[in-house]
Amino acid sequence: MKNVALNDTHIALGAKMVPFAGFNMPVQYSGINIEHETVRKAVGVFDVSHMGEFILRGEGALDLIQRVCSNDASKLFDGKIQYSCLPNDQGGIVDDLLVYRIDEKTYMLVVNASNIDKDWDWISKHNTAGVEMKNISDQTSLLAVQGPKAIEALQSLTDVDLSSMEYYTFKKGVFAGIENVLISATGYTGAGGFELYFEKEHSEHIWNEIFNAGAPFGIKPIGLAARDTLRLEMGFCLYGNDIDDTTSPLEAGLGWITKFSKNFVNSANLAAQKQNGVERKLVGFEMIERGIPRHDYQIVDADGNVIGKVTSGTQSPSLQKAIGMGYVKTEFSKEGSDIYISIRENKILARVVKFPFK
Repeated sequence: MKNVALNDTHIALGAKMVPFAGFNMPVQYSGINIEHETVRKAVGVFDVSHMGEFILRGEGALDLIQRVCSNDASKLFDGKIQYSCLPNDQGGIVDDLLVYRIDEKTYMLVVNASNIDKDWDWISKHNTAGVEMKNISDQTSLLAVQGPKAIEALQSLTDVDLSSMEYYTFKKGVFAGIENVLISATGYTGAGGFELYFEKEHSEHIWNEIFNAGAPFGIKPIGLAARDTLRLEMGFCLYGNDIDDTTSPLEAGLGWITKFSKNFVNSANLAAQKQNGVERKLVGFEMIERGIPRHDYQIVDADGNVIGKVTSGTQSPSLQKAIGMGYVKTEFSKEGSDIYISIRENKILARVVKFPFK
């Protein structure tokens, strides 16, 4: 089990630490609901240093990315980020990831912690043109500062004009006196904010500076449990729950990052799937009757026939109702469709709704 650089800091702050993707990670500090509310209304800091980062560099870097990723990375420009996925040979997803264009020949890929080795092997397998690949995951710390007060909390620490940064762009600059910090305007919460990538030896300094600068704005440390409830309210997929090696990007509602203007791994089969239509779709639903949907609960129709399964579910702290995501047969995927969640052998009524949840 690996420790992130700030492991002792989290323990000193009273975090409940749990094993996650091979790391000891803070799952909560003061409580899920409090932390969730902090991000929605003020600003919170997630340590997500368990995530993986690869640098791809050289003449063939873009071509390699184009072949292994579903989205069209040729649309990127310096300082632009793109959400994408790595399709596998069977129509499923190796991982979802972010692609950062540093310059014309240099890219950073940000991958899920549980898939670092798998993704590295998959991309290496397709690296037939000798693109330089470097795994910088172990040397890199990553903090996500999320919430409507993120700009106010961070601006005093950098000369980069945070308010002018557009969504899914990044800049490199001095942050808290440390050079070469990558500041990206992304996030996994729907609350706005930034992610900060830097060499891990600066972790404690940058963490302390963020909390000093953010104190007037009510900044708090936030654990992975609230990260999960925040992303679920937005309808963002979590790898291993909502997408995996058996789910196609088209089934998962990720057609918007699946571009058939180029050839990529399994693109012909996915194009045929798009043409013919999918048999199941990932949907969001809210519970109409009392009950909380949980991962792997069966979804059934009015007659009790199994039509799918829950992939993520929770009692939404912001909305004060139970919500979930799951795959259902396509005929049940239309907004407003009534479905039932099987909870302890009882059929509990739910209704298909659009993302984000409201």
